[in-house]
Amino acid sequence: MTAPTLKSILPELNLGGARLERLDADLIARAYKFSEKAHHGQKRSSGAPYLDHCVEVAKILAELHLDSSTVACGLIHDVVEDTAVTVADVAAEFGKEIAAIVDGVTKIGNISFQSREERQVENYRKLLLSIAKDVRVILIKLADRLHNMRTLDYLPEEKRRRIAQETMDLYAPLAHRFGMAQMRWELEDLSFKYIEPPEYKVLAKLVAQKRDLREQLIGQFSEPLDRDLKRAGINDVEVVGRPKHLWSIWKKMKSRDKPYEEIYDLMAVRVLVNSVPECYHALGVIHDGWTPLQERIKDYIAQPKSNGYQSLHTTVFGPGRQLYEVQIRTREMHETAEYGIAAHWLYKENRTSADKAEQDMSWLRQILEFQLDAKNPDEFLEFLKLDLYQKEIFVLTPTGDVIELPEGATPLDFAFAVHTEVGLHCQGAKVNGRITPLSRELRSSDTVEILTSPTAKPSRDWLSHVRTGRARHKIRQWIRVEEQNTSAKIGREMLDRELRRRHIKQDDTLLSEAAKALGLNDSKHLISSLGQGDIALAHALRIMFPDEAGNKPAKASTIERLVRRVRGPAPGVRIQGVDGLMVRYSQCCQPVPGDGVVGYVTRGRGVSIHRADCPNVLSLGEEPERRLEIDWKEQAGELFSVRLALEGSDRRGLYADVAAAITESGTSIKSMELKSGMGGSVSGSVLLEVENLAHLQKITKLIRRVKGISTAERREKTDKH
Repeated sequence: MTAPTLKSILPELNLGGARLERLDADLIARAYKFSEKAHHGQKRSSGAPYLDHCVEVAKILAELHLDSSTVACGLIHDVVEDTAVTVADVAAEFGKEIAAIVDGVTKIGNISFQSREERQVENYRKLLLSIAKDVRVILIKLADRLHNMRTLDYLPEEKRRRIAQETMDLYAPLAHRFGMAQMRWELEDLSFKYIEPPEYKVLAKLVAQKRDLREQLIGQFSEPLDRDLKRAGINDVEVVGRPKHLWSIWKKMKSRDKPYEEIYDLMAVRVLVNSVPECYHALGVIHDGWTPLQERIKDYIAQPKSNGYQSLHTTVFGPGRQLYEVQIRTREMHETAEYGIAAHWLYKENRTSADKAEQDMSWLRQILEFQLDAKNPDEFLEFLKLDLYQKEIFVLTPTGDVIELPEGATPLDFAFAVHTEVGLHCQGAKVNGRITPLSRELRSSDTVEILTSPTAKPSRDWLSHVRTGRARHKIRQWIRVEEQNTSAKIGREMLDRELRRRHIKQDDTLLSEAAKALGLNDSKHLISSLGQGDIALAHALRIMFPDEAGNKPAKASTIERLVRRVRGPAPGVRIQGVDGLMVRYSQCCQPVPGDGVVGYVTRGRGVSIHRADCPNVLSLGEEPERRLEIDWKEQAGELFSVRLALEGSDRRGLYADVAAAITESGTSIKSMELKSGMGGSVSGSVLLEVENLAHLQKITKLIRRVKGISTAERREKTDKH
């Protein structure tokens, strides 16, 4: 019998002969037959045999220049998830290495979860853990997702949109984080097609119509550039037009609020050379012949991006004063930029490049350290999105060390990047020698000095000023420990007081038994849960002392079991005659003195004060016990932040007139934003500091009198407790 050829297994495989020879045809043939047998009779939504999908995934992996084991895994990646085959069966046929990779790609199947979101997060968690063990898991998962996105038309619209959104939120960022630019761009464009179908169709048509003109303009720039580079002694050079992808163009149109025709940096050129010195030589030739934009020159060779990307970027004025983006890199850098972490495999006989790929996984292990501590699906996904897909900036310590941070990072992010203790004890910062707020966004080349104090400590407000997963994780971890300690003190105080009232002697053995009966780890956990309000004191006492079940705790304990005590009450606020409760003013309806208000007892965050007509408290019919009557008396000098939504018709000087109207009333403006919309409309908001409801109403009237403003009002938003 004739031995199978790779082209007979993977039809139309687009690889050169030398690369094909490096693949193990026997292994791939066995994987093909194994998959064919396991998926026999299965069809995809399109009606095509399921095996076709497996072959296409393997082709994508082969075109990424991956090794034989990875291509074989592509053929059998779904056998455990979608057929009766087990991981043990795969191990028996192909060995432990391939079985472990297939298991890493397989979703969690036989565990029950409370929600689809919880199942999704656990699948993500398993995927990340598997990637940390073997990076080839993500390469197969990305290839699988890419082919699914290419064939998404056959699914119902709702499912198409959900899969496309997940791809945009997770898989495209993962491709970016692993430096796989080509994969990322295609995933983004395909997701765009299904998330925003009308916008995609319009933009795709515009790009197609302008293609000939764009190619003509690129030729007018690239041809003389090629001549100048060769004249300068850089002979083995390639100058090619670089395609701009639809999602990238759409994002620029949205962020700049400009039509397609005004996105001038659609003209993009790439220069490929053989060595790093030639990269800098080429940059000099370009700047000698064309005027550069100084703020758009970036050196990612000296300071590579966290995903390994290296290149020189510059933007110059080309023919007709048209702006051209130019990327200059070596061919090796280009291969890394296109294939990312996949470029480390490249059919090498030794493990040198594969080991380099493993070293590049340090960022993922750090993310896992944070995310494994996440308490719920929302927190996990928040960490994941924070760390996967961000542009980098480079800032300096006072001694000249370079710290890499995401775009939008603040001095707090810098402090935690230097050391956890520096972050936890941060009390201020100097940027370029000047004292600056901890919320200020940093820029590349800033020099940052952190001011610390042994008595300084984090606050919950810091969470709104950080952009890195590390800083967010450390702040939340510190707050969690502090809250647990506070809850333990409150829980112990509540328990001791109630035991004294009932004349019962404390028994640690009974406390431990009660903890076990309630499914808690130990008595310390039980006491903290009492302080947090997660477990009712009366319920715990009934378990500890069944004979005392008829005695009810004092009324105040009902509130104490739900609300944590703090240093003192909010000024002017009294809750059902109980002092010393933590009070916060809800941001969803922004109450001020003079509003009709109601208190809402939250879990672990005290009493939240809402306006009586707030939709978030009107929906609490099934939990009336959590509503409290509030006595709120205005205190002299106290100010409250209120955001007003503004709408109207745009005109010259509108912003200045609104600001003047507010200022004339003696009111402080914390921030204001107005944006022009379609058809001459304008919308935005203004954040004010007011004393009471009468003050707010006065300002609102003044703003509405400004010519062009039709609406100025508070608007409720959803507020989760």
